[in-house]
Amino acid sequence: MDRAKQQQALLLLPICLALTFSLTAVVSSHWCEGTRRVVKPLCQDQPGEQHCIHFKRDNSSNGRMDNNSQAVLYIWELGDDKFIQRGFHVGLWQSCEESLNGEDEKCRSFRSVVPAEEQGVLWLSIGGEVLDIVLIMTSAILLGSRVSCRSPGFDWLRVDALVAIFMVLAGLLGMVAHMMYTAIFQITVNLGPEDWKPQTWDYGWSYCLAWGSFALCLAVSVTAMSRFTAARLEFTEKQQAQKGSRHSQHSFLEPEASESIWKTGAAPCPAEQAFRNVSGHLPPGAPGKVSIC
Repeated sequence: MDRAKQQQALLLLPICLALTFSLTAVVSSHWCEGTRRVVKPLCQDQPGEQHCIHFKRDNSSNGRMDNNSQAVLYIWELGDDKFIQRGFHVGLWQSCEESLNGEDEKCRSFRSVVPAEEQGVLWLSIGGEVLDIVLIMTSAILLGSRVSCRSPGFDWLRVDALVAIFMVLAGLLGMVAHMMYTAIFQITVNLGPEDWKPQTWDYGWSYCLAWGSFALCLAVSVTAMSRFTAARLEFTEKQQAQKGSRHSQHSFLEPEASESIWKTGAAPCPAEQAFRNVSGHLPPGAPGKVSIC
């Protein structure tokens, strides 16, 4: 493999890495992570449980436990002890929250908690992320064909230019989609349903992967454009050198023709002078060729 193909193969690696980052970010649900403050349930079945509110019913006069709804409940937890912090994480598609025992999660659609007037912006964000993946995948296919195939009749410089254009478009689309999702999430935190609003939140690892893909797209675009410019300049210089060599060969044709005349034994003559063979009209011993004006 020559040096050019090695450089193209190295350029293919960050494209595949950006594609992996984008796919992982889109299908995951860790764009934002945080905690919610929820009220503990009553410890009806598990009296020794720590994640529930312990209570005691008052006994009736006959010594039996009164199951009437008007019975007085004595609750031992007060203030912040009545609440528990439950972790949650949100993605493009769903929002998941930890259960009380911490072993499983309860998930629901993120679109169901987004305000109705922001639904269109959410779909635009998802469309931008999908189109970003399509452009990165197209660039990977084009550059892969550039490395594996070598057809002399095809203009491969155009492939490098297309890769640079597609990658910069993918990066810009991804940036806009990430910013739209950030705005939608912040609006949902303020205007969303009360049973979903987080108390504390921060950006998760999926959000970092999405912006990492954006950085890789821009880096690949700049590299591909610089390689295309350098290859274009080199191709132009080669064409100019070939034209110069052809011109120099044409300028040396006249000296070579005069040298062939000297080899035939003819005498050089000034301009407008003709050579004639007059050996039949000269006396014996005279030279066979003379020049007359």
